Amino acid sequence: MSQVATSVRPPTFFSHRRLFEQKVADLGKCSDLNQVKQIQARLIKANLHRDPFVAPKLISALSLCRQITSFVNVFNQVHEPNVLLYNTLIRAFTYNSLPLQAFSAFFHMQRNGIHPDNFTFPFLLKACTDEFGFRRIQMIHTQVIKFGFYYDIFVPNALIDSYSKWGIAGLKDAKKLFDGMEERDVVSWNSILSGLVKARELGEARLLFDEMPERDTVSWNTLIDGYAKAGEMQVAFELFEKMPQRTIVSWSTMIWGYCKVGDLDMARFLFDKMPVKNLVPWTIIISGYAEKGLGKEASTLYDEMQEAKLKPDLATVVSILTACGESGLLALGKRIHGYIDGTKLRHNTQVCNSLLDMYSKCGAVNRALRVFNGMVQRDVVTWNAMLQGLAVHGHCEEALHLFSKMKQEGFKPNGITFVGVLCACTHAGLVKEARHYFSVMERDYGVVPQIEHYGCMIDLLGRGGFLKEAFDLVKSMPMKPNAIILGTLLGACRMHNSLELAEDVIDQLIELEISDSGNYAAISNIYAAAGRWDDVARVRMQMKGEGAQKPSGSSLIEVDNVLHQFTVEDRSHPDSYRIYRMIYRLGEHLRQVGYVSKTGH
Repeated sequence: MSQVATSVRPPTFFSHRRLFEQKVADLGKCSDLNQVKQIQARLIKANLHRDPFVAPKLISALSLCRQITSFVNVFNQVHEPNVLLYNTLIRAFTYNSLPLQAFSAFFHMQRNGIHPDNFTFPFLLKACTDEFGFRRIQMIHTQVIKFGFYYDIFVPNALIDSYSKWGIAGLKDAKKLFDGMEERDVVSWNSILSGLVKARELGEARLLFDEMPERDTVSWNTLIDGYAKAGEMQVAFELFEKMPQRTIVSWSTMIWGYCKVGDLDMARFLFDKMPVKNLVPWTIIISGYAEKGLGKEASTLYDEMQEAKLKPDLATVVSILTACGESGLLALGKRIHGYIDGTKLRHNTQVCNSLLDMYSKCGAVNRALRVFNGMVQRDVVTWNAMLQGLAVHGHCEEALHLFSKMKQEGFKPNGITFVGVLCACTHAGLVKEARHYFSVMERDYGVVPQIEHYGCMIDLLGRGGFLKEAFDLVKSMPMKPNAIILGTLLGACRMHNSLELAEDVIDQLIELEISDSGNYAAISNIYAAAGRWDDVARVRMQMKGEGAQKPSGSSLIEVDNVLHQFTVEDRSHPDSYRIYRMIYRLGEHLRQVGYVSKTGH
């Protein structure tokens, strides 16, 4: 009896063992690093970490945790890796955005005499995202034919999908492959449809859609998304109404499309009709109102979202903060900041960057600096956003000091950084410093000047009166000047009454942007300043003949969570009488202290 008793293990042993076995079975989906390490330690102790069927699960888990060195070490400890293990390694490298290593593993696999299977190539194709991706897809295509997987529908479907992501050139290869397939399923058709939509070939996409022998929700959503992105909401709505089954993606796409074209009434109508809502449509509609400066509506919806027990995630807060920054809705941006401070998101670099950018664009530079100084971790985007914020709002010395500090802390400046640096120099009139930074960009930092950098320099030189140098710089540009560059030059000529140089740029400018009323006005003013009234009349007649009217400049101000837009002599505001009475009183005070306004032509 005692022998039987000693041979039977306690029930807890079996429960612990079953629990561990379940954890190993689910290991490939685990992204909790501490838990993964605990299981790995037990596997090593049991000498199971070298098992060719257990090791892939461990590699997948370490891949999800971004532990690249660790999952490579796991692979290297398996003496005879099989195709499953190689596939898992390739997928791990792809997931961690390491395409070169993924292909290296593929070549190593072949050298070891392991033949790929129908999972190998789809994993490899997902690694074809860098500048050499298209060539790699073509190389994989030849390998697919060589190993006889051309007739396995899973593989050519992956090829079609990959080709379709490479624009017109890739789409041609995708169509050729599609046309040659003996058997097609709905995935094949959807891949081609997606490629046509991404290439904005909506006419062809619609023809293909109409030919499809079978459609699923992906087919409908893909085409609706294409029309929504093209702003063709009437066609998108017609398709939406015909859908046999609508998903949250379908509703969200329509709401986003109407927000994009500015039809918030229709966007709200669809939002209210949605049978089930998750964070995505809430984020879209709140961001849509915020982007249009409708702070009260956006705030009300934000309250309703929280009442629905939906907690904003990273994508939600970033989207709303971006919209607040674009429209200048500081009050709502502050509310989102208050929510972020009570969550783990307060330590997320992307979220902090969005907060910093929002405050900078809303003019709250001190708040932006507080966010910047309180960040646990910064990246190049952080430094660029803060530098731009300081530069745009006239804190030029602080911006250039931040640039020096950025380099000291080991961050490599990029093209956006130098736009901020040159912008700071422009606002402060620091011509000498700007020349220095512009000259060392490529030499010391490997940043090739783009049209934005030339634009900053030309603007600075033009404002400073260095017109000949500005014109010489335009001539030395490796790209053709656009309307903005030429318009900047024209503005500088007007500022310094240089008719001779202005005439050099007028013909090019009108040729580029003939209907731009601002250019006509600038030309007319330059002629007027020189007393050439016949030319003024000619330009005015040309302006009238082209139907070009100079739009009034407008300004925005936020009061009580509402953005008010106004133009010169605007009387549309319900309190315009009180506003103008206050302006008149301010003007009287200024005149009493000796201010005399300056007017030009």
